[in-house]
Amino acid sequence: QLQLVQSGGGLVQPGGSLTLSCTGSGFSLETYAIGWFRQAPGKGREGVSCIADSDDSTHYRPSVKGRFTISRDKAKNMVTLEMNDLQFEDTAVYYCAAGSLQAIVGGMFTGGRQEYPFWGQGSQVTVSS
Repeated sequence: QLQLVQSGGGLVQPGGSLTLSCTGSGFSLETYAIGWFRQAPGKGREGVSCIADSDDSTHYRPSVKGRFTISRDKAKNMVTLEMNDLQFEDTAVYYCAAGSLQAIVGGMFTGGRQEYPFWGQGSQVTVSS
């Protein structure tokens, strides 16, 4: 079955760190741009970060820039989102998605499209003291 499988997430205190992983099962991530999105309780989905398929260039929403790092591990067919200095407002369910570069980058400003070829199952990130 072709799918994106997420791992990571959990509960962390403010200022702590977590890493989310997104692995392609049954297909290669190399030909896809990968985006991370999140949805907090009662709020709409928003784009967090993405990485291009062609040159691994990256994009971050301003509120996470300098704290989050997205990277691609081609050998593991995986994209990770390293999250440092987590804050209360980072609490959300995080989703990875695979799609065309244009669609994923556009999704950073619109919250993503349900029509992306692949979505991960979601990972809960809770920042609490």
